[in-house]
Amino acid sequence: MPDLLIELFSEEIPARMQAKAAEDLKSLVTNGLVEAGLTYASAAAFATPRRLTLHLEDLTAESKPVREERKGPATTAPQPAIDGFLRATGLTMDQLEVRDDKKGQVYFAVMTKPGRHAAEIVAEVLENAIRKFPWPKSMRWGAGTLQWVRPLHAIICVLSDHHGFAVVPVEIDGIRASNVTRGHRFMSKGDIHVRDFDDYEARLKAAHVMLRPHEREHAIWHDAMNQAFARGLELVEDKALLSEVAGLVEWPVVLMGPIGTEFLSLPPEVLQTSMREHQKFFSAKNPVSGQIEAFATVANIETSDHGATILKGNLKVLSARLSDAKFFYDKDLRVAKAGMGEWLDALDNVTFHNKLGSQRARIDRVAALARDLAPMVGADPDKAAEAALVAKADLRSAMVGEFPELQGVMGRYYALAAGRSADVADAARDHYAPLGPADDVPTAPVSVAVALADKIDTLTGFWAIDEKPTGSKDPFALRRAALGVIRLVLGNGLRLGLDRLFDAQIVRHQHGDDGFRGRLLSVLVEHGFHDAFAALVSELGPEAEEWVAKLRENGVGGISDDLLAFFHDRLKVYLKDRGVRHDVIDACLAMPNKDDLTLLVKRAEALNATLGTEDGANLVQGFKRANNILTQAEAKDGVEYSYGADVKYAEADEERALFAALDRAEAAIAPAMAAEDFAAAMQAMAALRAPTDAFFTAVQVNSDNQVVRRNRLNLLSRIRSICLSVADLTRIEG
Repeated sequence: MPDLLIELFSEEIPARMQAKAAEDLKSLVTNGLVEAGLTYASAAAFATPRRLTLHLEDLTAESKPVREERKGPATTAPQPAIDGFLRATGLTMDQLEVRDDKKGQVYFAVMTKPGRHAAEIVAEVLENAIRKFPWPKSMRWGAGTLQWVRPLHAIICVLSDHHGFAVVPVEIDGIRASNVTRGHRFMSKGDIHVRDFDDYEARLKAAHVMLRPHEREHAIWHDAMNQAFARGLELVEDKALLSEVAGLVEWPVVLMGPIGTEFLSLPPEVLQTSMREHQKFFSAKNPVSGQIEAFATVANIETSDHGATILKGNLKVLSARLSDAKFFYDKDLRVAKAGMGEWLDALDNVTFHNKLGSQRARIDRVAALARDLAPMVGADPDKAAEAALVAKADLRSAMVGEFPELQGVMGRYYALAAGRSADVADAARDHYAPLGPADDVPTAPVSVAVALADKIDTLTGFWAIDEKPTGSKDPFALRRAALGVIRLVLGNGLRLGLDRLFDAQIVRHQHGDDGFRGRLLSVLVEHGFHDAFAALVSELGPEAEEWVAKLRENGVGGISDDLLAFFHDRLKVYLKDRGVRHDVIDACLAMPNKDDLTLLVKRAEALNATLGTEDGANLVQGFKRANNILTQAEAKDGVEYSYGADVKYAEADEERALFAALDRAEAAIAPAMAAEDFAAAMQAMAALRAPTDAFFTAVQVNSDNQVVRRNRLNLLSRIRSICLSVADLTRIEG
């Protein structure tokens, strides 16, 4: 069976498009071939700045014949209907078959399509793939109609086997397929004639083209690390930049140069960001001081002066870029040392959201919530409020204006320059974290307080104005914010009543916290929005009572409940990746204190582990059997069997054994639940499996003796109540 080699040779393809383009080429061609009746053993696609390549091994030489039967009209049908069927099938009357059907005889067309040679199918599929290629952006050139990301110059399309090779006859807008390609733009001369994929890759390598992206990445990283090591430096890892740079060159040549001493005072993050964003340079740092002292750039050509001219030009451009960065940094430092008041005042004129006010108003809310949170996370309230007030000041700095990705990072430097303490400065840096699933979770108390306050304020604010995620749309990244809160709470083992915090912050959004409202909000954080809160605020006079009535009218509690449900949905997704079933979470959500995420997860993990055992899984079935019998009996009798089971009415040994087992379980579960030792409580519950199974095997619950029947139903009620005291097992599936 032959192998297939395809190369689409063009002007430079943007690096960000190459990986997807290679996969698109593979899927378009392979799907088209399979649909046409060809199979293959393996497929691999590659991309360089100037070519997309596809290699298929062991392609079938031709498609199999296809026999198709099509039912037509009845033999008694009008002639126009029969003529239409003949036209549709391309047959004549004498080629039709007459077969018996339920309602009489009908015509059948039997058509056999012969198999087609692979070359014919490949030509058809490749042309369709090229003309329908899903580039994010494409262009037309010359007088043709073909659209491609950049002008397409040549096509290789070759079928090869141990006998030789053949060019597949494909022509698109005057570009005729051949077995000819070109090597490196500058370091290769003349055309390259190829026979098969192995020959193609080897000849490209000889012509200074590395076909495989991972090979280019490895060469860049290996050479850059070696050059950094030779200078006593370490290369700063940057996988995204490595992938991008590998898409800019076909023959990578790593060059390393020093950073001017006048720029070494810049923060390492500034140097790295400026070089990465503006010039695609890698950074090399001093392993002792952490200071970035050199850069690595990747050229696409080997020169007679070993890159000296290229490096000289890059140094000139780098000096100009870093001079701008130094100007921004020095300007920002002057503002920071003056206390950052200029930036904070300017945030009054920056709108966070047209319904949620300015950034400065938001900062004030976050600071108030951070102060409330501080005692709960072990932080100093004054420091938490201070950190929240300055955490976003760097948004008005020149450096963050140039490099938005440095927000928070620069905030730390400017807070230190302003004379703030280290934990306040760290909170300015860390309060956005965690942004993604791979980000570290802050653990310093002040940082945790501000990070939680920032995210909770965002979520409660958008919930208060009814701007919630819908479907796949989440323009304000609220799902990410909720996951950030979950990770902060669980990562630090925090015991927070989220419902109360939500209530308080929603009230701040709707009514502010000036005057007596500040006292009311502190009560709200402590007690939540319920009758006890209303009773407490009644002490503060009619105005406070009127305000609480208004809060109830605005539906603060309902907004908070809806936000908490959103958190629970996010928690299910988070725990699913950790092997906890969604129905286990549902079973635990039915228990008290469901806004305490740490408690909820601890309970869910214990239940999940219990259900993973044979005793636990079988106990659920026993519980459901008991619950079903009990529910049906209560519905039939119109009474609730919830107390009064007495061992003196037990008739069977298995029945008496279940009484004893329930006594032991109750004695063990109650203190374990009080101590939040859910593993012990679950273990005690799972121990009921054997006596419960034995009871149902030996005993008929609905006895003819009504006293015995009533006693046994009350016994089942004990099973139900004991199990439900641990988790709502009715929500467990299966």
